[in-house]
Amino acid sequence: MSPAGSPLPAYPPTPGPDDGPFWEAAAQDRLVLPRCRACGMFIWYPRVFCPDCHRSDVQWTEASGNGAVYSFTVSYRGPGPWAEQAPYVIAYVELDEGPRVLTNIVGVDPEAVRVGDRVTAVFEPAGSTRVLRFTPSG
Repeated sequence: MSPAGSPLPAYPPTPGPDDGPFWEAAAQDRLVLPRCRACGMFIWYPRVFCPDCHRSDVQWTEASGNGAVYSFTVSYRGPGPWAEQAPYVIAYVELDEGPRVLTNIVGVDPEAVRVGDRVTAVFEPAGSTRVLRFTPSG
């Protein structure tokens, strides 16, 4: 999971007390997600309780970083520095582990993206850490 090198802006995140392990792994180009020990559900957005069974017994688990485009739109405008990079893709990616992640698809012509396309996680610089985006697989 190496960076795609897209020109999209990336604002440094403000890690909270519940998502620190996610950002620590992202800084190392790794995708980790909380997984409920009780029901097995992978959780997105990272938090310390399961939104399905409401238990707080979660374990941070390495994820594959693979998924498929679930839904997307191509933006031809944007605020501030995003306007300079238009058009760009905003998408929901359904990870192979189950959760859907709101993200960008990078490293591809925005007009070529299709629902069902296989994608792989990449991490791009954002201050002292990295942000999760996706690029087409192989």
